[in-house]
Amino acid sequence: MSTEGPSGVATASAAAPAIARGAASRAEHHVHTHLIFPNLLDTFRSLLSIIVIALFVLTFVVQPFRIPSESMERTLLVGDFLLVNKSVYGPPGAWRWIMPYQRVSRGDVIVFHFPLDPSDHVVKRVVGIPGDRIRLRNGAVYVNDQKQYEPFAIFEGTYQDNFRDQFPDALYTDPGVDTHWWMQMRREVQNGELVVPPGLYFVLGDNRNHSRDSRYWGFVPRANIVGLPFFIYFSLHLPSATEATTLPDDRLGHEKSPLDTVMDFARWSRMFRVIH
Repeated sequence: MSTEGPSGVATASAAAPAIARGAASRAEHHVHTHLIFPNLLDTFRSLLSIIVIALFVLTFVVQPFRIPSESMERTLLVGDFLLVNKSVYGPPGAWRWIMPYQRVSRGDVIVFHFPLDPSDHVVKRVVGIPGDRIRLRNGAVYVNDQKQYEPFAIFEGTYQDNFRDQFPDALYTDPGVDTHWWMQMRREVQNGELVVPPGLYFVLGDNRNHSRDSRYWGFVPRANIVGLPFFIYFSLHLPSATEATTLPDDRLGHEKSPLDTVMDFARWSRMFRVIH
């Protein structure tokens, strides 16, 4: 409502504060809106960048895997979670001369696509590279007539198997041997030694008596090799095959405290361990 001043001119002094407050409110709302949307946009851009970097790393640099069997004990235990360096060996071609890639070498622990089923990943240790002459005598590995020093290998008690321990044995004694591999192996054996062809690798599990490896299904092609596991980032406390088959008895035991249960959930001492 306007008022009339001394000169007879109408004024809006009463309405002016309300109008000013409305204008200030609209300006404040505009400022908040102007600040909120850029912040949301920046946050979205940051999250998108993190996702892109993570996808790149998982696709080309590292990949997580979990150990499901005892074939690599004691180097890798059932329940270990690994990070695998997928770029360490590099792709074939001109890039290998530009980037600091390394060759696949004897003693490397590698992850690869299983030759009999490429959809599966397997982890073993490289024992023979192209051109090597391989034989086993009483379970001991000989490469190019030299007995190998293998402190990582273990030999748990099991049944006698000449094919496994006297490889390459001339007798077909194990039904677990792939028939196609058996025929190929006979062609690659010279003077009682298996000669590794070009572009192929001979691998064994560290748990020699409980590993289905190159002795049973053949060589690993270079193209199947995914990378080099280098780091254990977590390890679930799962029983090994030996622990799982232990017969229970009737002796009563003390219940564990909740803290002990939590502490036994994982093998904390294996976390952040470098793989050799």
